[in-house]
Order: sequence, then structure tokens, then C-alpha cells
Amino acid sequence: MTNKINKQWYVLAVVILTGYLVYLLSPILTPFAVGALLAYLFDPLADKLEQWKLSRTVSVTLVFLVISLLVIAIALILIPALERQVSSLIRNLPSYFQWLSDNVSPWLQTTVGIQTNLFDFNELTQLLKAHWESAGGLAQTVLSSVTKSSMVVVSWLMNFLLIPVVTFYLLRDWDIITERVSQLIPRPYYKKVTQITQDSNAVLSSFLRGQLSVMLALGTVYTIGLWIIGIELSLLIGMGAGLVSFVPYLGTIVGLVTGVIAALVQFGDVNHILYVLIVFGIGQLLEGFILTPWLVGDRIGLHPVAVIFSVLAGGQLFGFVGVLLGLPLAAVIMVLLRHGHERYLESKLYGKEDDINLTNKTKGAKNQTDGNNKGI
Repeated sequence: MTNKINKQWYVLAVVILTGYLVYLLSPILTPFAVGALLAYLFDPLADKLEQWKLSRTVSVTLVFLVISLLVIAIALILIPALERQVSSLIRNLPSYFQWLSDNVSPWLQTTVGIQTNLFDFNELTQLLKAHWESAGGLAQTVLSSVTKSSMVVVSWLMNFLLIPVVTFYLLRDWDIITERVSQLIPRPYYKKVTQITQDSNAVLSSFLRGQLSVMLALGTVYTIGLWIIGIELSLLIGMGAGLVSFVPYLGTIVGLVTGVIAALVQFGDVNHILYVLIVFGIGQLLEGFILTPWLVGDRIGLHPVAVIFSVLAGGQLFGFVGVLLGLPLAAVIMVLLRHGHERYLESKLYGKEDDINLTNKTKGAKNQTDGNNKGI
């Protein structure tokens, strides 16, 4: 019994020490966390290429080229398009605020009885527009904010250069690393730890690979749909709605509200509002009947509130590294709680239904005996 307690304290001490080290090293862990995440996401693709009789190095090189092409494509296509749409949004902010002031404020006053000048932001709009124009766009704004400190520039460049290096080596040696870690597991706990690891991997792979695919697919559907009906901010609204769609219905609500406002301000008719509703209705149908069952399945088990809390808590405790590690840790904790719950239900502390029935029968027999004794 004493040895078991000592082992539990030892495990707890290791967990606390690991968390403290992550907290201390969080400023330099970003490239390693991003590299580990990318290696985890693309390891199945490298394994699939290995099944085609390719060596691990060749498979990883091909996967790495795919990742590089994706990053370059995003940088060359999405960033300039997003910059143009953000610039358009800031230029049109006065018209958006004017529409809100002319329509929403009177509706609030007549319906709810609230009189407000909340949407009169002309000075704020001019200030934002002036700063945006003086900065010369998104890229120059980021560059000017970064170059305020030479150390920030050096740190940013080091992280940027380390991420592909760390990703390549982790992806190449991923199977070796996991095998060596499994060899360190004490043999009496090997079966249980392996089961927990497999369950955690099922949750993580379903959420990270599956849900990220769903988010990207929904963002693409929303963007193309809004672009077809002529919404100027189609990429900004569509991709924004897709990115927050990991919370059920949140992406649809955000996209609908912003899409309807954009359609009203840009066109001012009911037809384009109907078109926006159709776009997001099609997206919901695709998500519910095709994308989620096909790409995610029913193996996630992570409640949306738990997802949000884990990301925010990780960011609060460990910064950007915590944002990256929050979700994997939440998945592991959820799996541990599930196994702990199963073990509790099988324990003597919880008891069994037969034990409860037996206890009730014993109490009933005792009460009957006491009644008979009183009668005598």
C-alpha cells in the first residue's frame, strides 16, 4: 500500500515539474510546439507513402514539400486577398456605421425603448482609416510593429526558420520517438497506458485532422457562395465563419449576421439577404450530412465549451504555446477522466446494483425482525 502511494506521489511530482518547466520555457517553445503539431498531423500521410515502398526519408521529403507548397500558396493567395478585403472593410466602415445608426438604433428605440448613439463612430472610423492608410497595408503594419525592437525581429526570424527544421526532423523520426517513449513505460502499466494513448490519439486525430478539414471546407464553401452572390467581403466573412465553426452553430451565426449586414449595406434589398441565407443553409446541410460524418465521425467526445476553455486557459497560463498545447491536454484529461469514471464504477466504493438490492433486503429483513420483536 505504501509503495502504491509513493508511486502516485512520484507521478504527481513528475506532472507538476513538467508543467513548471513548460511554463518557464514557454517563450522559446513556440517553434517546437508548432513543429510537433505539424509532424503529428502529417505523420499518417508519411506512413501511407511508406506503404508504397518508399523510404521514410523520401516520404517525409515529399510530405514536407506538400506542406511548403501549401504555406506558399496561402501566403501568395490568401494574404493579399485578405489585405484587400480588410482595406475595403475599413474604407466602408462609415457606411456600415451609418446603416446601423439609421436602422438598428430606431428599431431599438421603438421596439425595446432604448435610445442610444452607440453606432455613431465617425471619429473612430476616420482614425482607423488614417492609421491604415499611413501604414500602407497589412504587411507594412505588421512589419512596422515588429521592427520596433531588434530582439523581436531576431526572435521572430529564429522561430520562422526553426519551425520547418523541427517539423522535418520530428516527422522523419516520429515513429522512432513514439517507440522509444513506449519502451519507457513500466511494464505493469503498459497495457493501460497504451489503451489511454490510443484513445487520446483517436480523439485528437478526429478533432485536429477532421475538424480542421471541416473548418477549411466550410470556409471555402461560404467564401465561394458569398463571392457568387457578389458580397465584397466574401473571403473575410466566409473564412471567419469557417474558422469558428469548431463550436456548433457559432460559425453559422457569425457568418449569417455579418453576411446579412454586408448584403444590406452593399445592396439594400431582400433578395441578397435570401441568397446569404441559402449559402449558409447549404453549408449547414453539407456539414451535418457529409463533412462531419465523413471527416470527423462520432469519436471526438470533446464538448465545445471544453474546447473553448482549454484554448483560453492554455493561452492565459503559457501564452501561444498554451494555445497549441491546450487542446491536446484537454483531450488527454478527458480520456483520463473517462477511464477513471469506468474504474470508479467498477470499484468497491461505488458498489453494484446487486449490493444495493442486497443491502435493501437486509435492511428490510432487519426492520421486519425488529417489528416482530416489538410485537412479542
